[in-house]
Amino acid sequence: MGSNAINDFINKLTAGSRENVYLSVTPGVGLEMIQIEEASHTVKSYAVRPLAYNESLREISNMEEFKTAVSEMFEELKISPKCNVTINLPTVLFSSIEMSLMLGDEAITGAVTSEVEQSYVFKRHDPIVQWWDSNTGTGETRKLFYSAVQQLVVEQIANTLTELGSFLVGVEMSLLSTLRALDYTGLTADEMKQGVTWNILSVGSNGYSLVSMVGKNIVDYYEEPIAIKSYEGDEIYNVITSSAQITLMSYPANYLVILSDTNSVSAEVLAKNLNVDCTVEYIENNKFKRKEFLPVSLDVLPDNILKISLQAIGAAISKFSDYPIACNFLASTGEGVAQEETVTITIGEKEYVTTPTMAMVLSVIVSAVLLVPVLIVFLLLPKIQATKQAELDELNASIQQVEKEIKELKEAQQMAGKFSIKNEINKTLQDNRIKLMAYSAIGESVPAQLWLSYFMTEGNGNISIKGGASTVEDVYTFYKNLKEYLVSSDLKLQKLEMISDDVDEFMSNLPVTYDFEISNISAAPAPAVSEDGKGKNAKAKGNAKDAGKGKSTGKAVNLPPKTKLLSDEPIN
Repeated sequence: MGSNAINDFINKLTAGSRENVYLSVTPGVGLEMIQIEEASHTVKSYAVRPLAYNESLREISNMEEFKTAVSEMFEELKISPKCNVTINLPTVLFSSIEMSLMLGDEAITGAVTSEVEQSYVFKRHDPIVQWWDSNTGTGETRKLFYSAVQQLVVEQIANTLTELGSFLVGVEMSLLSTLRALDYTGLTADEMKQGVTWNILSVGSNGYSLVSMVGKNIVDYYEEPIAIKSYEGDEIYNVITSSAQITLMSYPANYLVILSDTNSVSAEVLAKNLNVDCTVEYIENNKFKRKEFLPVSLDVLPDNILKISLQAIGAAISKFSDYPIACNFLASTGEGVAQEETVTITIGEKEYVTTPTMAMVLSVIVSAVLLVPVLIVFLLLPKIQATKQAELDELNASIQQVEKEIKELKEAQQMAGKFSIKNEINKTLQDNRIKLMAYSAIGESVPAQLWLSYFMTEGNGNISIKGGASTVEDVYTFYKNLKEYLVSSDLKLQKLEMISDDVDEFMSNLPVTYDFEISNISAAPAPAVSEDGKGKNAKAKGNAKDAGKGKSTGKAVNLPPKTKLLSDEPIN
Protein backbone atom coordinates (compact mmCIF):
# COMPACT_ATOMS: atom_id res chain seq x y z
CA MET A 1 0.00 0.00 0.00
CA GLY A 2 1.48 3.37 -1.06
CA SER A 3 1.96 6.37 1.21
CA ASN A 4 -0.86 8.32 -0.52
CA ALA A 5 -3.28 5.45 0.02
CA ILE A 6 -2.30 5.26 3.70
CA ASN A 7 -2.76 9.02 4.11
CA ASP A 8 -6.18 8.91 2.45
CA PHE A 9 -7.18 5.99 4.69
CA ILE A 10 -6.09 7.77 7.87
CA ASN A 11 -7.67 11.04 6.79
CA LYS A 12 -11.00 9.26 6.37
CA LEU A 13 -10.74 7.93 9.91
CA THR A 14 -9.89 11.32 11.40
CA ALA A 15 -12.04 14.35 12.05
CA GLY A 16 -15.16 12.37 12.75
CA SER A 17 -14.67 10.25 9.63
CA ARG A 18 -15.39 13.35 7.51
CA GLU A 19 -13.19 14.90 4.86
CA ASN A 20 -12.04 18.49 5.38
CA VAL A 21 -12.93 20.95 2.61
CA TYR A 22 -12.15 24.68 2.51
CA LEU A 23 -14.10 27.49 0.85
CA SER A 24 -13.16 31.11 0.29
CA VAL A 25 -15.46 33.95 -0.71
CA THR A 26 -12.96 36.06 -2.66
CA PRO A 27 -14.24 39.25 -4.35
CA GLY A 28 -12.88 39.51 -7.88
CA VAL A 29 -12.42 35.71 -8.06
CA GLY A 30 -15.68 34.22 -6.81
CA LEU A 31 -16.21 31.18 -4.58
CA GLU A 32 -13.15 28.90 -4.30
CA MET A 33 -13.02 25.31 -3.06
CA ILE A 34 -9.56 24.04 -2.18
CA GLN A 35 -7.63 21.25 -0.46
CA ILE A 36 -3.89 21.37 0.27
CA GLU A 37 -1.76 18.31 0.93
CA GLU A 38 0.39 19.08 3.94
CA ALA A 39 3.11 16.51 3.23
CA SER A 40 3.85 17.58 -0.35
CA HIS A 41 3.08 21.29 0.19
CA THR A 42 0.92 21.30 -2.93
CA VAL A 43 -2.64 22.16 -3.90
CA LYS A 44 -4.36 18.78 -4.03
CA SER A 45 -7.69 19.90 -5.53
CA TYR A 46 -9.20 23.22 -6.58
CA ALA A 47 -12.39 24.51 -8.18
CA VAL A 48 -13.90 27.97 -8.58
CA ARG A 49 -17.32 29.40 -9.43
CA PRO A 50 -18.54 32.99 -9.91
CA LEU A 51 -20.25 34.42 -6.85
CA ALA A 52 -21.63 37.92 -6.36
CA TYR A 53 -20.57 39.68 -3.16
CA ASN A 54 -22.15 42.86 -1.79
CA GLU A 55 -19.21 45.09 -0.87
CA SER A 56 -21.44 47.65 0.86
CA LEU A 57 -23.30 45.20 3.08
CA ARG A 58 -20.27 42.85 3.36
CA GLU A 59 -22.28 39.70 2.67
CA ILE A 60 -23.00 37.12 -0.04
CA SER A 61 -25.57 38.53 -2.41
CA ASN A 62 -27.50 35.31 -3.12
CA MET A 63 -27.40 32.23 -0.89
CA GLU A 64 -29.05 30.04 -3.53
CA GLU A 65 -26.26 30.94 -5.92
CA PHE A 66 -23.81 30.03 -3.14
CA LYS A 67 -25.54 26.66 -2.60
CA THR A 68 -25.49 25.82 -6.31
CA ALA A 69 -21.82 26.75 -6.63
CA VAL A 70 -20.81 24.57 -3.67
CA SER A 71 -22.83 21.60 -4.97
CA GLU A 72 -21.26 21.88 -8.45
CA MET A 73 -17.73 22.03 -7.04
CA PHE A 74 -18.35 18.96 -4.84
CA GLU A 75 -19.36 17.10 -7.98
CA GLU A 76 -16.48 18.45 -10.05
CA LEU A 77 -13.85 17.46 -7.49
CA LYS A 78 -15.62 14.18 -6.70
CA ILE A 79 -15.82 15.07 -3.00
CA SER A 80 -18.65 13.77 -0.85
CA PRO A 81 -20.82 16.60 0.53
CA LYS A 82 -20.75 14.77 3.87
CA CYS A 83 -17.67 16.67 4.96
CA ASN A 84 -16.41 19.34 7.35
CA VAL A 85 -16.24 22.81 5.78
CA THR A 86 -14.14 25.81 6.80
CA ILE A 87 -14.94 29.04 4.99
CA ASN A 88 -12.98 32.24 4.58
CA LEU A 89 -15.01 35.48 4.38
CA PRO A 90 -13.86 38.96 3.37
CA THR A 91 -12.88 41.07 6.36
CA VAL A 92 -16.01 42.83 7.54
CA LEU A 93 -14.45 44.78 10.38
CA PHE A 94 -10.95 44.91 11.85
CA SER A 95 -9.63 47.39 14.34
CA SER A 96 -7.77 47.87 17.62
CA ILE A 97 -8.67 49.10 21.08
CA GLU A 98 -6.86 49.77 24.33
CA MET A 99 -8.21 48.16 27.48
CA SER A 100 -7.29 48.17 31.13
CA LEU A 101 -5.14 45.33 32.36
CA MET A 102 -7.68 44.84 35.16
CA LEU A 103 -10.48 43.72 32.83
CA GLY A 104 -11.24 40.03 32.46
CA ASP A 105 -12.05 38.23 29.25
CA GLU A 106 -15.80 38.51 29.60
CA ALA A 107 -15.59 42.24 30.27
CA ILE A 108 -13.30 42.69 27.28
CA THR A 109 -15.69 40.73 25.04
CA GLY A 110 -18.58 42.93 26.18
CA ALA A 111 -16.59 46.11 25.59
CA VAL A 112 -15.45 44.96 22.15
CA THR A 113 -19.01 43.98 21.20
CA SER A 114 -20.26 47.43 22.18
CA GLU A 115 -17.54 49.01 20.06
CA VAL A 116 -18.37 46.79 17.07
CA GLU A 117 -22.08 47.61 17.24
CA GLN A 118 -21.22 51.24 16.47
CA SER A 119 -20.35 50.23 12.90
CA TYR A 120 -23.07 50.68 10.29
CA VAL A 121 -22.80 47.05 9.22
CA PHE A 122 -23.79 45.75 12.65
CA LYS A 123 -26.66 48.09 13.18
CA ARG A 124 -28.67 45.61 11.10
CA HIS A 125 -27.22 42.32 12.39
CA ASP A 126 -25.78 41.04 15.64
CA PRO A 127 -22.01 40.56 15.51
CA ILE A 128 -19.79 37.58 16.30
CA VAL A 129 -16.55 38.97 17.66
CA GLN A 130 -13.03 37.67 18.10
CA TRP A 131 -10.16 39.50 19.80
CA TRP A 132 -6.56 38.90 20.83
CA ASP A 133 -3.79 40.69 22.64
CA SER A 134 -1.19 42.52 20.54
CA ASN A 135 1.39 42.12 23.33
CA THR A 136 1.93 45.85 23.30
CA GLY A 137 0.69 48.48 25.68
CA THR A 138 1.70 51.26 28.00
CA GLY A 139 1.33 51.48 31.74
CA GLU A 140 -1.87 49.87 32.94
CA THR A 141 -3.45 49.38 29.50
CA ARG A 142 -2.97 46.86 26.74
CA LYS A 143 -3.71 47.04 23.05
CA LEU A 144 -6.16 44.51 21.62
CA PHE A 145 -7.06 43.72 18.03
CA TYR A 146 -10.57 42.57 17.23
CA SER A 147 -12.66 41.50 14.27
CA ALA A 148 -16.33 40.80 13.71
CA VAL A 149 -18.69 39.10 11.26
CA GLN A 150 -22.48 39.09 10.99
CA GLN A 151 -24.08 36.28 12.95
CA LEU A 152 -26.92 36.03 10.42
CA VAL A 153 -24.48 35.51 7.56
CA VAL A 154 -22.74 32.69 9.44
CA GLU A 155 -26.09 31.05 10.21
CA GLN A 156 -27.19 31.27 6.57
CA ILE A 157 -23.95 29.66 5.40
CA ALA A 158 -24.21 26.91 8.04
CA ASN A 159 -27.84 26.15 7.11
CA THR A 160 -27.06 26.05 3.40
CA LEU A 161 -24.17 23.62 3.94
CA THR A 162 -26.35 21.48 6.21
CA GLU A 163 -28.88 21.13 3.38
CA LEU A 164 -26.07 19.73 1.23
CA GLY A 165 -25.05 17.31 3.99
CA SER A 166 -21.98 19.30 5.09
CA PHE A 167 -20.99 20.68 8.48
CA LEU A 168 -19.60 24.17 8.98
CA VAL A 169 -16.68 23.90 11.42
CA GLY A 170 -14.80 27.17 10.90
CA VAL A 171 -15.22 30.76 9.72
CA GLU A 172 -11.98 32.63 8.94
CA MET A 173 -11.32 36.28 8.03
CA SER A 174 -9.42 37.37 4.90
CA LEU A 175 -6.80 39.52 6.61
CA LEU A 176 -5.43 36.71 8.81
CA SER A 177 -5.89 34.12 6.02
CA THR A 178 -3.70 36.30 3.79
CA LEU A 179 -0.99 36.71 6.43
CA ARG A 180 -1.06 32.96 7.11
CA ALA A 181 -0.69 32.25 3.36
CA LEU A 182 2.20 34.73 2.99
CA ASP A 183 4.01 32.87 5.76
CA TYR A 184 3.24 29.40 4.34
CA THR A 185 4.27 30.22 0.76
CA GLY A 186 7.45 32.00 1.83
CA LEU A 187 6.55 35.15 -0.14
CA THR A 188 7.45 37.31 2.86
CA ALA A 189 10.11 35.12 4.45
CA ASP A 190 12.55 38.01 4.93
CA GLU A 191 9.91 40.35 6.30
CA MET A 192 8.49 37.84 8.79
CA LYS A 193 11.79 37.23 10.53
CA GLN A 194 11.72 38.02 14.23
CA GLY A 195 12.26 41.69 15.02
CA VAL A 196 11.94 42.94 11.43
CA THR A 197 9.59 45.91 10.97
CA TRP A 198 7.56 46.01 7.79
CA ASN A 199 4.24 47.22 6.40
CA ILE A 200 1.77 45.56 4.10
CA LEU A 201 -0.33 47.85 1.90
CA SER A 202 -3.37 45.85 0.78
CA VAL A 203 -5.57 47.33 -1.98
CA GLY A 204 -9.17 46.13 -2.34
CA SER A 205 -12.28 47.26 -4.16
CA ASN A 206 -13.28 49.59 -1.26
CA GLY A 207 -9.92 51.26 -0.69
CA TYR A 208 -6.67 50.21 0.94
CA SER A 209 -5.55 49.11 4.37
CA LEU A 210 -2.15 49.37 6.01
CA VAL A 211 -1.03 46.67 8.46
CA SER A 212 2.08 47.50 10.48
CA MET A 213 4.03 44.35 11.38
CA VAL A 214 6.98 43.23 13.47
CA GLY A 215 7.90 39.78 12.27
CA LYS A 216 4.64 37.81 12.24
CA ASN A 217 2.82 40.02 14.76
CA ILE A 218 0.43 42.86 13.97
CA VAL A 219 1.32 46.05 15.84
CA ASP A 220 -1.04 48.55 14.14
CA TYR A 221 -3.78 48.79 11.56
CA TYR A 222 -5.11 51.62 9.39
CA GLU A 223 -7.87 51.57 6.78
CA GLU A 224 -8.55 54.21 4.10
CA PRO A 225 -11.86 53.91 2.17
CA ILE A 226 -11.59 54.81 -1.55
CA ALA A 227 -14.16 54.17 -4.26
CA ILE A 228 -11.70 52.33 -6.46
CA LYS A 229 -14.18 51.50 -9.22
CA SER A 230 -15.16 55.14 -9.68
CA TYR A 231 -11.77 55.97 -11.18
CA GLU A 232 -10.64 55.17 -14.69
CA GLY A 233 -7.22 54.34 -16.06
CA ASP A 234 -4.12 55.49 -14.22
CA GLU A 235 -6.06 58.01 -12.18
CA ILE A 236 -6.55 55.49 -9.40
CA TYR A 237 -2.78 55.09 -8.93
CA ASN A 238 -2.39 58.81 -8.33
CA VAL A 239 -5.19 58.78 -5.77
CA ILE A 240 -3.78 55.83 -3.85
CA THR A 241 -0.20 57.10 -4.08
CA SER A 242 -0.97 60.56 -2.74
CA SER A 243 -2.91 59.12 0.20
CA ALA A 244 -0.66 56.17 0.98
CA GLN A 245 2.59 58.16 1.02
CA ILE A 246 1.21 60.39 3.74
CA THR A 247 -0.01 57.38 5.73
CA LEU A 248 3.32 55.57 5.39
CA MET A 249 5.15 58.49 6.94
CA SER A 250 3.51 57.53 10.26
CA TYR A 251 4.69 53.89 9.97
CA PRO A 252 8.43 53.79 9.33
CA ALA A 253 9.69 50.27 8.48
CA ASN A 254 12.41 48.33 6.70
CA TYR A 255 10.12 46.78 4.11
CA LEU A 256 6.91 47.65 2.30
CA VAL A 257 4.88 44.89 0.65
CA ILE A 258 2.16 46.06 -1.75
CA LEU A 259 -0.62 43.52 -2.24
CA SER A 260 -3.47 44.04 -4.70
CA ASP A 261 -6.69 42.02 -4.33
CA THR A 262 -8.55 43.90 -7.05
CA ASN A 263 -8.30 43.64 -10.82
CA SER A 264 -8.55 47.46 -11.02
CA VAL A 265 -5.07 48.01 -9.55
CA SER A 266 -1.72 46.42 -10.38
CA ALA A 267 0.55 46.10 -7.37
CA GLU A 268 3.59 46.36 -9.64
CA VAL A 269 2.50 49.68 -11.13
CA LEU A 270 1.58 51.05 -7.73
CA ALA A 271 4.99 50.02 -6.33
CA LYS A 272 6.69 52.05 -9.08
CA ASN A 273 4.60 55.12 -8.30
CA LEU A 274 5.22 55.11 -4.55
CA ASN A 275 8.25 57.02 -3.34
CA VAL A 276 9.23 55.58 0.04
CA ASP A 277 12.49 55.18 1.91
CA CYS A 278 12.51 51.36 2.30
CA THR A 279 12.64 48.15 0.30
CA VAL A 280 9.46 47.79 -1.74
CA GLU A 281 8.06 44.46 -2.94
CA TYR A 282 4.75 43.70 -4.62
CA ILE A 283 2.40 40.70 -4.84
CA GLU A 284 -0.35 40.37 -7.43
CA ASN A 285 -3.38 38.55 -6.02
CA ASN A 286 -5.50 39.36 -9.04
CA LYS A 287 -5.60 39.03 -12.83
CA PHE A 288 -2.08 40.48 -13.10
CA LYS A 289 -0.61 37.40 -11.41
CA ARG A 290 2.07 35.68 -13.54
CA LYS A 291 3.03 32.77 -11.30
CA GLU A 292 1.16 30.45 -8.95
CA PHE A 293 1.70 30.76 -5.20
CA LEU A 294 2.01 26.99 -4.63
CA PRO A 295 2.71 23.93 -6.80
CA VAL A 296 -0.47 22.18 -7.88
CA SER A 297 -1.35 18.54 -8.60
CA LEU A 298 -2.23 17.30 -12.07
CA ASP A 299 -5.88 17.20 -11.02
CA VAL A 300 -6.09 21.00 -11.01
CA LEU A 301 -7.27 22.44 -14.32
CA PRO A 302 -4.58 24.57 -16.01
CA ASP A 303 -7.00 27.52 -16.43
CA ASN A 304 -7.57 27.61 -12.66
CA ILE A 305 -3.96 27.59 -11.48
CA LEU A 306 -3.46 31.37 -11.51
CA LYS A 307 -6.90 31.93 -9.96
CA ILE A 308 -5.89 30.36 -6.63
CA SER A 309 -5.91 33.21 -4.12
CA LEU A 310 -3.88 33.81 -0.97
CA GLN A 311 -7.13 33.86 1.02
CA ALA A 312 -8.07 30.35 -0.19
CA ILE A 313 -4.59 29.05 0.65
CA GLY A 314 -4.71 30.64 4.10
CA ALA A 315 -8.07 29.02 4.86
CA ALA A 316 -6.91 25.60 3.60
CA ILE A 317 -3.91 25.53 5.95
CA SER A 318 -5.77 26.77 9.01
CA LYS A 319 -5.75 23.27 10.58
CA PHE A 320 -1.99 22.76 10.48
CA SER A 321 -0.43 26.23 10.17
CA ASP A 322 1.79 27.42 13.01
CA TYR A 323 1.05 31.10 12.39
CA PRO A 324 0.76 32.75 15.84
CA ILE A 325 -2.57 34.55 15.20
CA ALA A 326 -5.83 32.64 14.66
CA CYS A 327 -9.39 33.83 14.24
CA ASN A 328 -12.22 31.29 13.96
CA PHE A 329 -15.54 33.02 14.62
CA LEU A 330 -17.23 29.72 15.45
CA ALA A 331 -14.88 29.28 18.41
CA SER A 332 -16.74 32.00 20.30
CA THR A 333 -20.23 30.75 19.44
CA GLY A 334 -19.67 27.07 20.15
CA GLU A 335 -21.39 26.24 16.89
CA GLY A 336 -20.23 23.79 14.31
CA VAL A 337 -19.68 20.09 14.44
CA ALA A 338 -19.70 18.50 17.86
CA GLN A 339 -16.22 17.09 18.28
CA GLU A 340 -14.64 14.92 20.88
CA GLU A 341 -11.37 15.81 22.51
CA THR A 342 -8.72 15.28 19.85
CA VAL A 343 -5.88 12.76 19.98
CA THR A 344 -2.64 13.14 18.01
CA ILE A 345 -1.26 10.00 16.34
CA THR A 346 2.31 10.10 15.02
CA ILE A 347 3.15 7.80 12.10
CA GLY A 348 6.67 8.28 10.79
CA GLU A 349 7.25 11.99 10.42
CA LYS A 350 3.56 12.82 10.19
CA GLU A 351 1.04 13.66 12.87
CA TYR A 352 -2.67 12.94 12.50
CA VAL A 353 -5.32 14.52 14.72
CA THR A 354 -8.31 12.34 15.44
CA THR A 355 -10.87 11.61 18.13
CA PRO A 356 -10.50 8.89 20.77
CA THR A 357 -13.29 6.90 19.11
CA MET A 358 -11.62 7.00 15.72
CA ALA A 359 -8.25 6.28 17.34
CA MET A 360 -9.77 3.19 18.94
CA VAL A 361 -11.24 2.06 15.59
CA LEU A 362 -7.87 2.62 13.94
CA SER A 363 -6.07 0.67 16.66
CA VAL A 364 -8.50 -2.25 16.30
CA ILE A 365 -7.94 -2.34 12.53
CA VAL A 366 -4.15 -2.16 12.90
CA SER A 367 -4.22 -4.86 15.60
CA ALA A 368 -6.30 -7.13 13.38
CA VAL A 369 -3.89 -6.66 10.49
CA LEU A 370 -0.92 -7.46 12.73
CA LEU A 371 -2.58 -10.46 14.41
CA VAL A 372 -3.52 -12.28 11.20
CA PRO A 373 0.09 -13.34 10.38
CA VAL A 374 0.65 -14.29 14.02
CA LEU A 375 -2.48 -16.48 13.99
CA ILE A 376 -1.40 -18.17 10.78
CA VAL A 377 2.03 -18.93 12.24
CA PHE A 378 0.41 -20.24 15.44
CA LEU A 379 -1.77 -22.68 13.49
CA LEU A 380 1.03 -23.90 11.26
CA LEU A 381 3.64 -24.13 14.02
CA PRO A 382 2.74 -27.70 15.27
CA LYS A 383 2.99 -29.14 11.75
CA ILE A 384 6.23 -27.33 11.08
CA GLN A 385 7.58 -28.44 14.45
CA ALA A 386 6.69 -32.13 13.81
CA THR A 387 8.38 -32.05 10.41
CA LYS A 388 11.49 -30.42 11.78
CA GLN A 389 11.57 -32.88 14.74
CA ALA A 390 11.49 -35.85 12.33
CA GLU A 391 14.32 -34.34 10.34
CA LEU A 392 16.25 -33.76 13.57
CA ASP A 393 15.74 -37.36 14.75
CA GLU A 394 16.95 -38.69 11.41
CA LEU A 395 19.98 -36.45 11.57
CA ASN A 396 20.78 -37.55 15.14
CA ALA A 397 20.54 -41.21 14.10
CA SER A 398 22.95 -40.58 11.24
CA ILE A 399 25.31 -38.78 13.60
CA GLN A 400 25.24 -41.69 16.07
CA GLN A 401 25.98 -44.20 13.30
CA VAL A 402 28.88 -42.11 12.03
CA GLU A 403 30.23 -41.68 15.56
CA LYS A 404 30.04 -45.49 16.07
CA GLU A 405 31.95 -46.12 12.85
CA ILE A 406 34.54 -43.49 13.79
CA LYS A 407 34.98 -45.14 17.19
CA GLU A 408 35.44 -48.57 15.65
CA LEU A 409 37.89 -47.16 13.14
CA LYS A 410 39.88 -45.47 15.90
CA GLU A 411 39.97 -48.70 17.91
CA ALA A 412 41.13 -50.61 14.85
CA GLN A 413 43.82 -48.01 14.21
CA GLN A 414 44.93 -48.20 17.83
CA MET A 415 45.12 -52.03 17.68
CA ALA A 416 47.05 -52.01 14.39
CA GLY A 417 50.60 -53.31 14.92
CA LYS A 418 49.88 -54.48 18.47
CA PHE A 419 50.10 -58.09 19.71
CA SER A 420 46.72 -59.66 20.46
CA ILE A 421 46.65 -62.95 22.37
CA LYS A 422 43.10 -63.62 21.22
CA ASN A 423 43.93 -63.06 17.56
CA GLU A 424 47.05 -65.20 17.78
CA ILE A 425 45.19 -68.05 19.48
CA ASN A 426 42.45 -67.92 16.86
CA LYS A 427 45.02 -67.88 14.09
CA THR A 428 46.95 -70.86 15.61
CA LEU A 429 43.78 -72.84 16.11
CA GLN A 430 42.73 -72.19 12.54
CA ASP A 431 46.12 -73.26 11.19
CA ASN A 432 46.23 -76.40 13.37
CA ARG A 433 42.69 -77.29 12.42
CA ILE A 434 43.59 -77.25 8.74
CA LYS A 435 46.71 -79.35 9.44
CA LEU A 436 44.89 -81.86 11.66
CA MET A 437 42.20 -82.33 9.03
CA ALA A 438 44.89 -82.92 6.42
CA TYR A 439 46.80 -85.37 8.67
CA SER A 440 43.63 -87.26 9.50
CA ALA A 441 42.70 -87.46 5.83
CA ILE A 442 46.15 -88.88 4.98
CA GLY A 443 46.02 -91.38 7.82
CA GLU A 444 42.67 -92.70 6.63
CA SER A 445 43.39 -92.62 2.91
CA VAL A 446 46.91 -94.08 2.31
CA PRO A 447 46.63 -97.48 0.51
CA ALA A 448 48.98 -100.32 1.39
CA GLN A 449 50.99 -100.01 -1.85
CA LEU A 450 51.46 -96.18 -1.65
CA TRP A 451 54.04 -94.14 0.26
CA LEU A 452 54.67 -90.42 0.79
CA SER A 453 57.94 -88.63 0.20
CA TYR A 454 56.78 -85.02 0.90
CA PHE A 455 53.88 -83.44 2.77
CA MET A 456 53.30 -79.79 3.77
CA THR A 457 50.33 -77.67 4.91
CA GLU A 458 50.11 -73.84 5.24
CA GLY A 459 47.92 -71.55 7.33
CA ASN A 460 46.14 -70.25 4.26
CA GLY A 461 44.90 -73.78 3.35
CA ASN A 462 47.59 -74.71 0.81
CA ILE A 463 48.52 -78.43 0.77
CA SER A 464 51.34 -80.12 -1.09
CA ILE A 465 51.73 -83.94 -1.20
CA LYS A 466 54.34 -86.00 -3.07
CA GLY A 467 54.91 -89.72 -3.12
CA GLY A 468 54.99 -92.97 -5.01
CA ALA A 469 52.77 -95.95 -5.65
CA SER A 470 53.01 -99.36 -7.30
CA THR A 471 49.83 -98.94 -9.28
CA VAL A 472 47.82 -96.11 -10.77
CA GLU A 473 44.74 -97.44 -8.97
CA ASP A 474 46.40 -96.80 -5.60
CA VAL A 475 47.16 -93.22 -6.55
CA TYR A 476 43.58 -92.65 -7.71
CA THR A 477 42.18 -94.29 -4.56
CA PHE A 478 44.40 -92.08 -2.38
CA TYR A 479 43.39 -88.94 -4.31
CA LYS A 480 39.68 -89.78 -4.14
CA ASN A 481 39.81 -90.38 -0.36
CA LEU A 482 41.58 -87.07 0.20
CA LYS A 483 38.90 -85.20 -1.75
CA GLU A 484 36.21 -86.74 0.38
CA TYR A 485 37.91 -85.73 3.63
CA LEU A 486 39.14 -82.31 2.54
CA VAL A 487 36.04 -80.99 0.82
CA SER A 488 37.05 -77.32 1.14
CA SER A 489 40.49 -77.87 -0.40
CA ASP A 490 40.65 -77.74 -4.18
CA LEU A 491 43.14 -80.63 -4.55
CA LYS A 492 44.34 -81.62 -7.96
CA LEU A 493 46.56 -84.43 -9.17
CA GLN A 494 49.42 -82.38 -10.51
CA LYS A 495 51.72 -85.19 -11.73
CA LEU A 496 51.58 -88.96 -12.33
CA GLU A 497 54.48 -90.69 -14.09
CA MET A 498 56.61 -93.82 -13.95
CA ILE A 499 59.87 -93.45 -12.15
CA SER A 500 61.85 -95.61 -14.63
CA ASP A 501 62.00 -94.59 -18.24
CA ASP A 502 63.93 -97.76 -19.33
CA VAL A 503 61.87 -99.46 -22.04
CA ASP A 504 63.59 -102.82 -21.55
CA GLU A 505 62.77 -102.73 -17.89
CA PHE A 506 59.17 -101.92 -18.74
CA MET A 507 58.89 -104.71 -21.24
CA SER A 508 60.41 -107.32 -18.90
CA ASN A 509 57.19 -107.22 -16.89
CA LEU A 510 58.99 -106.18 -13.75
CA PRO A 511 57.02 -104.27 -11.12
CA VAL A 512 56.70 -100.52 -12.05
CA THR A 513 56.83 -97.63 -9.55
CA TYR A 514 54.73 -94.49 -10.18
CA ASP A 515 55.66 -91.03 -8.90
CA PHE A 516 52.74 -88.64 -8.14
CA GLU A 517 52.10 -85.12 -6.82
CA ILE A 518 48.83 -83.82 -5.34
CA SER A 519 48.42 -80.14 -4.48
CA ASN A 520 46.08 -77.11 -4.54
CA ILE A 521 49.05 -74.76 -5.09
CA SER A 522 49.14 -73.21 -8.53
CA ALA A 523 52.80 -72.29 -8.24
CA ALA A 524 55.70 -74.66 -9.03
CA PRO A 525 55.75 -77.69 -6.72
CA ALA A 526 58.06 -77.74 -3.78
CA PRO A 527 61.38 -79.53 -4.45
CA ALA A 528 61.72 -83.12 -3.36
CA VAL A 529 63.89 -83.80 -0.39
CA SER A 530 67.14 -85.67 -1.16
CA GLU A 531 68.73 -88.42 0.83
CA ASP A 532 71.26 -86.04 2.28
CA GLY A 533 68.51 -83.59 3.20
CA LYS A 534 70.01 -80.79 1.10
CA GLY A 535 67.18 -80.43 -1.29
CA LYS A 536 68.65 -82.14 -4.32
CA ASN A 537 66.35 -84.05 -6.59
CA ALA A 538 66.39 -87.77 -6.19
CA LYS A 539 64.19 -90.34 -7.85
CA ALA A 540 62.80 -93.15 -5.76
CA LYS A 541 63.61 -96.45 -7.27
CA GLY A 542 62.66 -99.97 -6.25
CA ASN A 543 61.29 -103.22 -7.39
CA ALA A 544 58.09 -104.92 -6.64
CA LYS A 545 59.51 -106.69 -3.72
CA ASP A 546 60.75 -103.49 -2.14
CA ALA A 547 57.43 -101.89 -2.84
CA GLY A 548 55.62 -104.59 -1.07
CA LYS A 549 57.72 -103.95 1.98
CA GLY A 550 57.21 -100.19 1.89
CA LYS A 551 60.78 -99.48 0.76
CA SER A 552 62.27 -97.83 -2.30
CA THR A 553 65.68 -97.19 -3.70
CA GLY A 554 65.17 -93.47 -2.92
CA LYS A 555 64.83 -94.43 0.71
CA ALA A 556 61.28 -93.11 0.83
CA VAL A 557 59.18 -94.82 3.42
CA ASN A 558 55.60 -95.91 3.28
CA LEU A 559 54.15 -94.16 6.27
CA PRO A 560 51.46 -95.94 8.15
CA PRO A 561 48.49 -93.82 9.31
CA LYS A 562 49.10 -91.25 12.09
CA THR A 563 52.86 -91.59 11.96
CA LYS A 564 55.05 -88.48 12.35
CA LEU A 565 52.44 -85.95 11.02
CA LEU A 566 53.00 -82.97 13.36
CA SER A 567 55.63 -81.21 11.30
CA ASP A 568 55.49 -79.15 8.11
CA GLU A 569 58.95 -80.42 7.17
CA PRO A 570 59.36 -83.00 4.39
CA ILE A 571 59.18 -86.60 5.57
CA ASN A 572 62.39 -88.64 5.12
